[in-house]
Amino acid sequence: MFKKTILQSGLRVLTVPMPNAKTVTVLVLVGTGSKYETKEINGISHFLEHMFFKGTKKRPTPAKIVEELDSIGGEYNAFTSKEHTGYYAKVDVNHLDLALDWISDIFLNSKFDAGEIEKEKGVILEEINMYLDLPMHYVGHLWEELLYNGQPAGWPIWGTKEVVANLKREQFLKYLFSQYTAKNTLICLAGNFDEASILGKIEKYFKGLETSGFKDKEKVIEKQSEPGLLVHFKETDQTHLCLGARGYDIFHKDKYIFNILGTILGGFMSSRLFQEVREKKGLAYYIRTSAETNTDSGYLVTQAGVTNLKAEEAIKTILNEYRKIKETKISDEELSRAKEHVKGNMLLNLETSDELASFIAGQEILKKEILTPEKVFAEIDKVTAEDVQRVAFDIFKPEKLNLALIGPFKEKEKFEKILLI
Repeated sequence: MFKKTILQSGLRVLTVPMPNAKTVTVLVLVGTGSKYETKEINGISHFLEHMFFKGTKKRPTPAKIVEELDSIGGEYNAFTSKEHTGYYAKVDVNHLDLALDWISDIFLNSKFDAGEIEKEKGVILEEINMYLDLPMHYVGHLWEELLYNGQPAGWPIWGTKEVVANLKREQFLKYLFSQYTAKNTLICLAGNFDEASILGKIEKYFKGLETSGFKDKEKVIEKQSEPGLLVHFKETDQTHLCLGARGYDIFHKDKYIFNILGTILGGFMSSRLFQEVREKKGLAYYIRTSAETNTDSGYLVTQAGVTNLKAEEAIKTILNEYRKIKETKISDEELSRAKEHVKGNMLLNLETSDELASFIAGQEILKKEILTPEKVFAEIDKVTAEDVQRVAFDIFKPEKLNLALIGPFKEKEKFEKILLI
């Protein structure tokens, strides 16, 4: 399904042929993100990502950067997370050379012009304002701030206004040379391409990438002895909340069980919480549960937007479902439905070259181990009802429970009283 090659520079290349595809995706991933920052440069990973679209010698303006791929109907973008940063271009197979030339040019030859940095500060400050004005989005940051207060894992990916406004070009270049190195970077091609010639093309386009080492991140410290609560006052028409518990990282032996647990609770429309909170009680429009795993931390979280007057009822309902799943073993039918949902959803996503590239490259950059879908499915199939109950019993404890919410509440005592499991 895929082939991994390590070039002399240390750059990893993953090739994932899809002979019948009409598209090809070039994805570049760097093993760095906001967890790798210090407080003085929080947000620089995200800001740096923006700057790769501001001009190179060959494509000197932002307009020149984007017009080539626009003119062929290509898709392109970039993203920053806590632990990695990515750049990609997806084109029809006849334009692979253009995609390679384009993505290698912005990746290796961006100018990081001081004037463009100052201009982009305004853009990012407005992006921060947008996130702060979106409780549905912002509550997710508050949740991680509650779990990892004072650690990089709890800082916003986009940074703070104060830090962003004061970043200097020299800081960008220092961070770039520290983190954007061959050994900390991989290139993944997924789609229809000539396997015999592709490695030569990649070596040609990506020569000159820094070959030094890179700075590693601080390890997350999980520290909690009682239920955690963060209430953010805002005059909203709806209370937005994240309620859940600390869980497992991507290396934990029970990570697949953990994922199935989250799916059963709130991973699809027939899940327990969707049916109980939305369909039976009409307390929310959106509600979902996910099991999030990172390299050194993880959590299960239920996120919902509920009517202000019934926020307490919604929280009690969610907690009750947590109790039920750890006290009573799930049925074989419910377990089978969750397993098939996870596998089916994965297969649907992996039909496209960009999703397949993300699936393969994401595993390599975080774990340095790649499992094919078939191997992942085999792990999922091993999960038993007893496993799900065991994991639920392990994570749904008072000393792992947390609640972050945004709403028109100035007192948090009433939420403290019901935060019991």
